[in-house]
Amino acid sequence: MPPIHILLVDDSPEFLESAKRFLAGDPHIEIVGCVLSARDALEQVRQLHPDLVLMDLAMPEMNGLEATRQIKAQPDAPRVVILTLYDNPEYRAAAEAVRADGFVAKSDFGAQLLPLIHTLFAQPPAPDHEGGVESARSQNSAMIFVSAAPLLSATKSGMVGTAKLT
Repeated sequence: MPPIHILLVDDSPEFLESAKRFLAGDPHIEIVGCVLSARDALEQVRQLHPDLVLMDLAMPEMNGLEATRQIKAQPDAPRVVILTLYDNPEYRAAAEAVRADGFVAKSDFGAQLLPLIHTLFAQPPAPDHEGGVESARSQNSAMIFVSAAPLLSATKSGMVGTAKLT
C-alpha cells in the first residue's frame, strides 16, 4: 500500500518539526512538505498533490479555515484536517462549514491524530497508537472530530473508546 502523502501547515516552526518527527514513526505516512503560511499551503497543494493537509487554524494573513475552503474548492482536493489550540464548538462548526475532513485539538495530537488519519484512509493504525473518534460520517463526506472527551467518558464507563455515527 502506498504511503499517505502529507503536507504540514503551521506558523510555528517548532510545531512543524515536532509533528514531522512524530509522524515519521508511522510507516504508512510520508511528509511531502512543510509550510509556515496558508498562502504557501495553497501553492504547495497545487505542486505536491498531497493526500492530506494538516492545517493549523490560527495563522497570520490567512487563517486555516479560509485556506481549507480554497483547497476543498479545487478538483481532486486532498483531505484536510484542522489542527488547533482553540478547541470549541464554534471552530468545529466553522471547520465543517469549509468541508474540512477532521478537527484535532493540538493537546490531543499525539494520542488522536494517527487513528484519525488511518480512519480517513481506511488503514489499520500502528499498534502503539490508540484514540477515540467522537463523531464520524461516511468516509467520502467525513468530518471527524477528535477530542479528549471520548477518552474521559471511556475512563468513567470502563470502555476503551467511543464512536458515534451521525
